[in-house]
Amino acid sequence: MMRPEEQLERIKFGVAEFISDEDLLKKLKKGQPLNIKLGADPTRPDIHIGHTVVINKLRTFQELGHKVYFLIGDFTAMIGDPSGKNTTRPMLTREEIEENGRTYAKQIFKILDPEKTEIVYNSSWIGKMTPAEFIRMSAQYTVAQMLERDDFTKRYKSGTPIGIHEFLYPLTQGYDSVALKADVELGGTDQKFNLLVGRAMQSAYGQEAQCVLTMPILEGIDGVNKMSKSLDNYISVVDTPKDMFGKTMRISDDLMYRWYELLTDITANQLSQLKTDVNEKRKHPREVKVNLAKFLIKRFHSEAAAQAAEDEFNRIFVEKGLPDDVPEFEVEAEAQVGLPALMVKAGLVASNGEGSRLIQGGGVQIDSEKISDPKLKMDLKSGQSFVVKAGKKKFVKIKVK
Repeated sequence: MMRPEEQLERIKFGVAEFISDEDLLKKLKKGQPLNIKLGADPTRPDIHIGHTVVINKLRTFQELGHKVYFLIGDFTAMIGDPSGKNTTRPMLTREEIEENGRTYAKQIFKILDPEKTEIVYNSSWIGKMTPAEFIRMSAQYTVAQMLERDDFTKRYKSGTPIGIHEFLYPLTQGYDSVALKADVELGGTDQKFNLLVGRAMQSAYGQEAQCVLTMPILEGIDGVNKMSKSLDNYISVVDTPKDMFGKTMRISDDLMYRWYELLTDITANQLSQLKTDVNEKRKHPREVKVNLAKFLIKRFHSEAAAQAAEDEFNRIFVEKGLPDDVPEFEVEAEAQVGLPALMVKAGLVASNGEGSRLIQGGGVQIDSEKISDPKLKMDLKSGQSFVVKAGKKKFVKIKVK
């Protein structure tokens, strides 16, 4: 095991906020594996790589020899975490929670070592509390303290309803730390309030307060907004290797370094050297981005899949002279679609007539193969994707829903 000071530096890399260096160093100097907690409510059936930022940090603790608890909040999910929301979230059914929890647990093992991870469910202790025990837990925090939370304050001032059950969410999440005797709890920056409640709850129950570590929110492919399915700027952990590779190659060079920091196992010194190599032209940014794409595919698929995705990308984009940032256009699955009409939908031509003339003149290619029949009909099948080139400079990647 690394010296405590070395562990601390490794743990802090890429962290948004840490409370506190001094407390964690004291814990590390005891020379015993620490209890590391990360909680997640199974509110969705799948996750994107933005969600994995904090899981990567959990992996770091795992590699340093500490005991990792991945807590599935099957009880708290029935309440609904209002973090960052100005309205009450609908409560999930027990069936939805159980199904999402099974899927979530399977997906995290694409990053974590299953033999070194203990999955726990908070219903196993909170669900067994007597009414008296639950009231005692609720008595550890005041309404005034709850209203210090920014989203609660805004809703209270605006007259937006706040359900009593919403106050119970941070309390029950905090009690999870008591049940697990957590030394460190991880979360996103939007979870800071809840993590601090955990410290207070542990103190109230006579335990040493946990350290709190928050991770940054990852920007999506656009480099501006938080990675989100609703903004379509995400990479899902279940995306195909081909899509993972193509989407990663679309990000900016600046965002590339941030993704390296938050999504890979790179150290601070290694990242600094990587930037230096690019700045001094010992490495091309494209090469560095390719390696990032391959790392992600290896993690979520396999090494063979990563190599195959690179070979396919090179075949379509590099060898055929296509740009890396080909825009995408989604269409519904449909049989017997005319190619000129599809080109109009995708914004490559202004009319069917223009599309037909361009095809007759040899100016249209599909995945680098020249098309000569202006009456070509295509069967668009779900999951299919291909690149259409119109003229010398217009490209679009057609993705069939």
